[in-house]
Amino acid sequence: MKRRTLILGGGVIVAASASGVALWPRHHRAIAAREFTWKGTDFLSGGTRAVDVAKLPAPVFRSSPNCIVTAAQTLGPCHVNNVPVREDVSENQVGLPMRLAVRIVHAADCRPIENADVEIWHTDHRGIYSGREAADMCTGGDAEALSGLAFRGRQLTKAEGQAIFLTAYPGWYSGRTPHIHCRIVVEGKELLVSQLYFDDTLSDIVYGQHPDYVGRPLRDTANGDDSIVPDNATDHIFDFEKLDSGVLSATITIGVSA
Repeated sequence: MKRRTLILGGGVIVAASASGVALWPRHHRAIAAREFTWKGTDFLSGGTRAVDVAKLPAPVFRSSPNCIVTAAQTLGPCHVNNVPVREDVSENQVGLPMRLAVRIVHAADCRPIENADVEIWHTDHRGIYSGREAADMCTGGDAEALSGLAFRGRQLTKAEGQAIFLTAYPGWYSGRTPHIHCRIVVEGKELLVSQLYFDDTLSDIVYGQHPDYVGRPLRDTANGDDSIVPDNATDHIFDFEKLDSGVLSATITIGVSA
């Protein structure tokens, strides 16, 4: 049986790929990891075009996540309405391909929520948002960004509370650490608007070594320097796995209060 390694805050978890179950202490709380053995060149480049989703292994989630309400955060000026329901949100743009899997649960007891409407949006590899409806500061007037809705999409969760997106590692822009926005709606009611984050060390590897990102200056804001990041950011940071295909797998459990 092949073993898979999931990296989360403060440690490495080995999981059996056949069952997709990871094992660790029940009350483990993630902290930002400080070591990765990966190099930016270990991953695919050029976006999601070469990724066969059907051949990717199932995402590995924590078997015992922290069952708490994920903190709400600002919607921000870069949100747009009427984004499409789709799995691949990249619109063939370049970047390190990333399979992003979120699991939506009741914070009180970790029961999965089926048919939750999960919306995500984030920047491209240049740190630019798409969409004509977004504020000018988000798109910078870039013609390519204004022409589509790249890195925006929605999905309904399955019975296990999961929604899976195919995207690319977001770029940075001045004053903000790399992040992904999310909005959770259940039965027509908005239950959460928040933001999800990446380990600082991983971002440094990607921006410093991956060919789709290396042409830009060094980022000016890390997680600890971003005033929007909550005090307990550990519950907002993805867990990571490098898949054999060169795709980065990012998973997170989001707790909502009904």
